[in-house]
Amino acid sequence: MKAFKGIVLAAVTALGATLGTIQSSAAGDYNGDFMVRLQGTYLLTDDENKGLNSSILGDLSGVADTETTNSWLPTATLTYFFNKNVAVELFCCFGSSGIQLEDKGIGLSGELGHVWMFPPALTLQYHFSDLGAFKPYVGVGAQWIHFFDEKLGDNIVGASKIDVDDAFGVTLQAGFDYEIGNGLYFNADVKKSFLNTEVTLHDALGIPGHTITADHDLDPWIFSVGVGYRFNLFNRGPSTYEPMK
Repeated sequence: MKAFKGIVLAAVTALGATLGTIQSSAAGDYNGDFMVRLQGTYLLTDDENKGLNSSILGDLSGVADTETTNSWLPTATLTYFFNKNVAVELFCCFGSSGIQLEDKGIGLSGELGHVWMFPPALTLQYHFSDLGAFKPYVGVGAQWIHFFDEKLGDNIVGASKIDVDDAFGVTLQAGFDYEIGNGLYFNADVKKSFLNTEVTLHDALGIPGHTITADHDLDPWIFSVGVGYRFNLFNRGPSTYEPMK
């Protein structure tokens, strides 16, 4: 919990440092067409191993499972409002995760590897109006996770290299913004993504050309808390933009 508070505090500090620049060209406006947010995010992988296979030994599903570790990370969003109810949001960040092997009684538990990830998500949102300072919303869209800089961990299976395939899938979203003054909002948000990846260990067990492959559902929950700043970048008038009630 201390780590989460630290991330949120860092997000607030960073946002405050950028507001002077933003305000010089776009003053805070609760009816504005853009919103930026900085958040502290907890990535909870609701993962499940769908299969573990050896190119020599065949199905190893009864021997061990793979799982990924949860992560804390700083995140940011950029939201464009088409009108008072409909918006599109881009969510982005960088983070890292460990890939664990959990055996089923053979004594091979440990970290298979460690990987960095770039997991942007794009959602189409509906924002509910006429609730005063409380602005709830729901969204649906897609998320892509690009994995890079894969490193072997404890290497308990004697591999020479680990690869993690990129993942793409559907994302559902719900959250709210709450007005706190001068175009600033407190934000809380949760996303649920449905993603699958494949983890490949090369030259496993020290055998050249031998691979062990894990078919892995990630299906993360993404919990975020932070602050947002809404402003009217394009200065849309009443004829093209209906003011927020």
